[in-house]
Amino acid sequence: MKPSTLLTTLTLLTTTLAAKKQTKDRLQDALSQTYPLKLDDAKFQKLTSAPRDFSNAVLLTAMDTRFGCAACQQFAPEWDLLAKSWQRGDKGGKSGLVFSTLDFMDGKGTFQSLGLQHAPVLMLYKPSVGPNAKPDLTPLRFDFSGGPQSAESIHGWLTRNLPEGGPKPKLSRPFNYIKAISITTAVVGTVTFFAVAAPYLVPIFQNRNLWAAISLIAVLLFTSGHMFNHIRKVPYVSGDGKGNIAYFAGGFQNQFGLETQIVAAMYGVLAFATITLAIKVPRIADAKTQQVAVMAWSAVMFLMYSFLLSIFRFKNGGYPFFLPPF
Repeated sequence: MKPSTLLTTLTLLTTTLAAKKQTKDRLQDALSQTYPLKLDDAKFQKLTSAPRDFSNAVLLTAMDTRFGCAACQQFAPEWDLLAKSWQRGDKGGKSGLVFSTLDFMDGKGTFQSLGLQHAPVLMLYKPSVGPNAKPDLTPLRFDFSGGPQSAESIHGWLTRNLPEGGPKPKLSRPFNYIKAISITTAVVGTVTFFAVAAPYLVPIFQNRNLWAAISLIAVLLFTSGHMFNHIRKVPYVSGDGKGNIAYFAGGFQNQFGLETQIVAAMYGVLAFATITLAIKVPRIADAKTQQVAVMAWSAVMFLMYSFLLSIFRFKNGGYPFFLPPF
C-alpha cells in the first residue's frame, strides 16, 4: 500500500472515530440532564449539527408575556409532561430521542436563520449517521394550525416518525388529585342535597298538575312547528312588500318564528277553554253563573277556531272552510 493511500485511510478512520465519539458524547450529555433541555443559539447549533446518530425534537417557542403567544403558554405544560414522561420510560436513551426547548429570548439568531415568524414550532431532526440515518436531513415540522395540541397528539406524531423497532415509551399523566377531589365533593354534595331535599321535592315531582302543564307546553310547542323552525332556520318575521310586517308566511310549507308562537298561544287558549268547560264549569254551584261561564268559554272557543281557520285560508287560498266573523 502506498504511503499516501495509507495516510488517507488513517485520516478517514480517525475522523470517523472522532465523529462517533463526538455524537456519543453529545447524546450522553443530553441524557444526563432533565428533559426538555433548555437551549440557546450555541447549544441549538451544537445539538442539531451533523454528524448526529440520534434524533432531536426541538420546540421553538416564545414564552415571554410581551409576545402574547397564547398557544405557547397553553402547550408548554403538555410539552414538559411529554418530555419528562419519555425520559422516565427511556432511562438508557435507547430510543435515541432528545427533547429540547429554544425560547425566542434565548435564540433570536436561530429564529432568524430559520425564517420563523410565529411560534410555537416543533421540529424533529433525524439522525445523519448510524443505522437510522436519513439521506434527507431537512427537519420535520409539526403543524400547530389545527388548534391547541395535547401531549397525546405530539406523542403520536413523534412515534410515527421515529425509526421502527426502537423503544417508544408510553405517555403517562400524573394522577389529578384536585380533579378527583372536586368530582368526589360534587357527587357527595349532590347526593346530600337530594337526600335532604327529598321530602320537599318528591311531592312536587309527583304532582299531576305539574306534569300535565309540562306535557301541555311540550305538545303546544311541537304541534305549532317549533322543531320546524330550528331545522329550517326560519326568520322571526318578514316584510309584506308594502312596508308592513308579515306575521304569517304563505303556504303550508313555510312559516315564521312569531307565527309559531301565535299558533301555540291559540292552541293553548283552546286547550284551556276545553279543560275549563269539562272540569271547572260543572263544579260551579250557581246555575246562572254556570250558564254565563258556558256561554263565555264557548264564545272564546268559537272565536279562536274562527281565527285559526282564517289563518289556514291565508296560508292556502284553496282551503274551503271558514267560520264568522273572521
